[in-house]
Amino acid sequence: MKNFTTVLKIAPAFLLASSMIHAQTQDSITKEKKIEEVVLIGYGKQKKSDLTGSITSVTAKDFNGGATSAGQLIQGKTPGVQITNNSGAPGSGTKIRIRGTSSLSGENSPLIVIDGVPQDFVGMNGVSDPLSLINPNDIETFDILKDASATAIYGNRASNGVILITTKKGSSGKFKVNFSTVASVSTKMGNVDVLNAQEFRDFVNTYAPANYKTKLGNADTNWQDKIYQAAWGTDNNVALSGGIKGLPYRLSLGYNEQNGIVRSNSFRRTSVGLNLNPKFLDNHLSVNVNAKGTFTDNRFVDGGVIKAATYFDPTQPVYSGNSNYGGYYEWLDSGSATGYNVNANTNPLGLIDGVRDVSSVTRGLGNIQLDYKLHFLPDLHFNVNAGYDYTKSEGHKFKDANYRPGYGDKGSSNFYSMEKKNKLLETYFNYVKNIAPISTGVDITAGYAYQDFRTIVPGAITYKGNGTTLPPDLDFETQNTLISFYGRAIFTVANKYIISGSVRKDGSSRFFNGTRDNVWGVFPGVSLAWKLNEENFIKNISAISTLKLRAGWGKTGQQELPALNGNKPNNYPAFAAYNPSYPGASYQFGNEYYFMFRPANYNPNLTWETTTTKNIGLDFGFTQNRITGSIDLFRKDTKDLLVYADEAAGGLSNASWQNVGDMKNEGIEGSITVVPVKNEKTTWELSFNATHYNPIVTKLKDRADESFNMEVGGIEGGAGNRIQAHAVGYAPNSFWVYQQVYDTNGKPVDGAYVDRNADGMINTKDMYYYKSTTPDAILGFSTKVSHKNWDFALSARAVLGNYVYNNMASNSSLQSASTNEYLQNVFSTAPEYKFSVPQYKSDIYVENASFLRLDNINIGYNFGEVFSKGSNLKVYGMAQNVFVITKYTGVDPEVFGNIDNGYYQMPRVYSLGFNFQF
Repeated sequence: MKNFTTVLKIAPAFLLASSMIHAQTQDSITKEKKIEEVVLIGYGKQKKSDLTGSITSVTAKDFNGGATSAGQLIQGKTPGVQITNNSGAPGSGTKIRIRGTSSLSGENSPLIVIDGVPQDFVGMNGVSDPLSLINPNDIETFDILKDASATAIYGNRASNGVILITTKKGSSGKFKVNFSTVASVSTKMGNVDVLNAQEFRDFVNTYAPANYKTKLGNADTNWQDKIYQAAWGTDNNVALSGGIKGLPYRLSLGYNEQNGIVRSNSFRRTSVGLNLNPKFLDNHLSVNVNAKGTFTDNRFVDGGVIKAATYFDPTQPVYSGNSNYGGYYEWLDSGSATGYNVNANTNPLGLIDGVRDVSSVTRGLGNIQLDYKLHFLPDLHFNVNAGYDYTKSEGHKFKDANYRPGYGDKGSSNFYSMEKKNKLLETYFNYVKNIAPISTGVDITAGYAYQDFRTIVPGAITYKGNGTTLPPDLDFETQNTLISFYGRAIFTVANKYIISGSVRKDGSSRFFNGTRDNVWGVFPGVSLAWKLNEENFIKNISAISTLKLRAGWGKTGQQELPALNGNKPNNYPAFAAYNPSYPGASYQFGNEYYFMFRPANYNPNLTWETTTTKNIGLDFGFTQNRITGSIDLFRKDTKDLLVYADEAAGGLSNASWQNVGDMKNEGIEGSITVVPVKNEKTTWELSFNATHYNPIVTKLKDRADESFNMEVGGIEGGAGNRIQAHAVGYAPNSFWVYQQVYDTNGKPVDGAYVDRNADGMINTKDMYYYKSTTPDAILGFSTKVSHKNWDFALSARAVLGNYVYNNMASNSSLQSASTNEYLQNVFSTAPEYKFSVPQYKSDIYVENASFLRLDNINIGYNFGEVFSKGSNLKVYGMAQNVFVITKYTGVDPEVFGNIDNGYYQMPRVYSLGFNFQF
């Protein structure tokens, strides 16, 4: 494996500093220019006061501190945007949802555009979240496009919103150095509420037969404490910026190292960024060069470690007293070929030491954008943007033969790799003209875009120490191309009335079926704004600074399907093709097995989902904008939902991708910011935002009766059990469960459920839809205070009406003390409920997981010019994930997908940081 942790360090930046200072001695520009606040709108920008769509901008001054991934920077900062951590593992990143769900089985993440380069939606082998490959310290702004009138310019990838990320750039002026370093320690929030050693002894002695009571040990082991650790981390960044003879630049280098709270888990990222922004031809030609490179090393922890630590018998010792299985205690079975009980839990420490899962990922993302203001017509600009995004990962998973995970195979070794090569070419004309005689401003854009996504996944090989080699996966290579034509026109009349219209025509290879029937789609959008504060009847009211009414309508598309196994894009689900068979599906000739070509399942009528959005909003500002905010009402109607559903007999499979249904989503969101104190010494700012939405499935398969549903949400326990379902008239991913019966003392009755249809029997017809993954409300709060040289900030979030299925609890029953010749610990509710066997479908395990979380609190002191004139030193302390208030019985109520089954909890992080500027 490559080791990139030493490729780039902070020190080389200082070697460049002296030469840059010398080069700029005669080239410093000291004048400051006041820049009017503008917001990116996709292929252009617009004054914030002139926006007609629902767009929110979050800048660096409002970012959350201590973020190690891009999504964490804006968590809880803007209405309509829910950001949930994938897990507490370092580098795991986040899941982002804008105004809830628009698809059932397709993609629900927004389109991410970094410095004008749209990203793909497919993950990368060897990395938890591709966005974690971007250094958060290089990001300047997030512009979030939420309604279809704003996102339609991005066509068939914009149904879930668009996030435009702009990285920091240089500016003409004196040479500046900014260096920051943060040291942190991470700790666990708590343990899963299982029985301790004495409680488990009592449990087994009460409910287990005699032969299982003898299996109890004499130890007192807290297995969860054994796998968790206090983990240190560091984040170091240096940025050099300025301008050399008319060449503004910014060079940044960063090194982030985070160790996980689960032993052996780690993430290291080294990054370099370069931004050049020169102008030529008497400022008629503007050039923006953005180049970013990241090198990450990951060591993953086996996914079963947390569950093993939760369930392993607390009366057993850590070590067995002999050298078998690495010296760790394991449940034995003399009749097994391996010597251990294959049904029993693995010792979690043996799982940590026995499996080494590492990866190295290299990413290069760059683009050059030329904007030429025509000499003969300065109001007309011609813009060209060419970009390239290259990512390569290499990974190795090794199972040691001396430990249980690799013992049966005498060890194993699996090597894998993956490459992505994404190309972009965009070009557009932009004409901006203020026609004074009619008091009208015109902003017209027309352009063309080409983007190509190529993925290469070589076949992975697994070698085993027993002399066998698993058949390698087949080499996989695929390509997806998107060709687009787009246009937008914005008219501003008398600085009061604004109308904006856009249209995009997308041609996608995703649904090519041998014809052009489903290749092209058209996605229009229109919006209006009325700046009431510019009207004479309001203009003279000094208390009103801003008052603008907005309305918008638009159509957008969604073409992304879940990846095939191993992050392989599902690029041609509508095309008839023959593909090689996979391992396990070979054909025998004599003593040899051969891979065969076989017809792939396809649906020639498949096309993208289409979402129509209506939005009405009000922006306001009072008392010289000391009070500002907005409120939006919206409705999203999605048709032709992409779902992997059963199909009639006679095809190549019993299920296929189909456009089978419709869904609506109505909601309201709002935000308010108040500055109660603002003077020379003190500034205090308070911000609050709230979101509510209610997605409902309005149609599924044609000719299906009212009882029809599509089960989703797989859980652990039993065979193929699922706990959620899509059904007409209910929210997507509603929990589909039985209603538990309770006795007169309020205790659940074992195996007893309510006969909801009163037919005298209990079967699936008595199951009902109880709650869903959609919360009632999402709230965000933040405040920041600066007084003289001190500053203080905090941010918090609350999610109300949040429900989670506690799979850790549902897996526990009296059966855990007397099954498969081993003992398994249980959740604390097992001796209370006294279920003889697991009751996976009982609604008792769908728990209220509403919560209030204090995400971030920090305090800092600015020492000012302690080194030299123009220098600055700031010292700050910070705590993240400070506390969570919830009724949920699990460790963390915020679980993406709302099924808790061995979730890697979010760490509590304490940090000390220094920032130097000179």
